[in-house]
Amino acid sequence: MQTKEIILMHCLRTLRHLFDGRRDLTPFFERQADLLCQSSNILVRMLSSVDPEQWILRQREIKSLESQGDALLQDYREQLSERLMGSLSRTDLTTIAMSMDDSLDVIKDAAKAVQIYKPRKIDPQLQELAQLISDEAQALHDLLPMLWHIRDKASAISLQCDRVTEMEHAADDAYEEYIGYIFSEEEDIREMTKYKNLAELLEKATDSEKHVADCVRLMVLRFLHE
Repeated sequence: MQTKEIILMHCLRTLRHLFDGRRDLTPFFERQADLLCQSSNILVRMLSSVDPEQWILRQREIKSLESQGDALLQDYREQLSERLMGSLSRTDLTTIAMSMDDSLDVIKDAAKAVQIYKPRKIDPQLQELAQLISDEAQALHDLLPMLWHIRDKASAISLQCDRVTEMEHAADDAYEEYIGYIFSEEEDIREMTKYKNLAELLEKATDSEKHVADCVRLMVLRFLHE
């Protein structure tokens, strides 16, 4: 293809995005949230089993979703450079997108740890932490589309961020109680180490999802004070 044709195609593509009536990036954030929900739901199923073969299959599914998330983030960066964002900050939006991607990474790490450690059992407390990860992911899925109605939905966005924070605090409590439990009840040091490390990764996943909500909250505050 001739250089002039390439340049022309690029210009047409840029103009199409700039003057598209749908200038928001809602589809990208919705897709990220879909990937996060799918990954967290698979993690819940993974921790409902003690079958190593099932762990391998579930870990592969989560890894595939995380790879899709990486590709989506790259596409997002390309699209962002071509769009007019109006009152929304490119920096804040990019921070949110990267924080979502970090959450996918932590879930992938937790799934990989289950496969590597092959724990003798999956305690209910670990399952509870996984369910909180999934619940936070669903809350973010409901939250992110509101960003393009930030002026009208500032209060609703704040309340949804509070929901994520409350779940993260519940995860902190569950984590601390579980650590106390395994140190007092588990006599096998090797197994105790596995449970402790898994709990830390699961708690880290809830932290990473709360960080997304914190980034959203900060963007709202900046918007309201401009």
